[in-house]
Amino acid sequence: MPEMYFQVRWPDGTTQRCYSPSTVVEDFFVPGGQYGLLDFVERSRAALGIAGERVKAKYGFFCTGASDQLARIERTAAGYATVSDAKVTVESLTGADGAVR
Repeated sequence: MPEMYFQVRWPDGTTQRCYSPSTVVEDFFVPGGQYGLLDFVERSRAALGIAGERVKAKYGFFCTGASDQLARIERTAAGYATVSDAKVTVESLTGADGAVR
């Protein structure tokens, strides 16, 4: 499966490199896109859920990397729950080979 990484910037300016076992994240995020906190979490749930299911369909087991990444996103997002109008920016999408999308 072609894995991808998406670099995000949280409301306080910190960045996080996120993993997806599938390029499906390209259907949910665009480089430079800014998303409301809840929207970003929902898009992450959908994208990583589909990615995990694609791994399951191909290999017979759900990708724990996708579920672990989602858990990290949800934990981080919870820290900004009280920030009004919190935005998350997807800075880049890159393939496992480092090629920027």
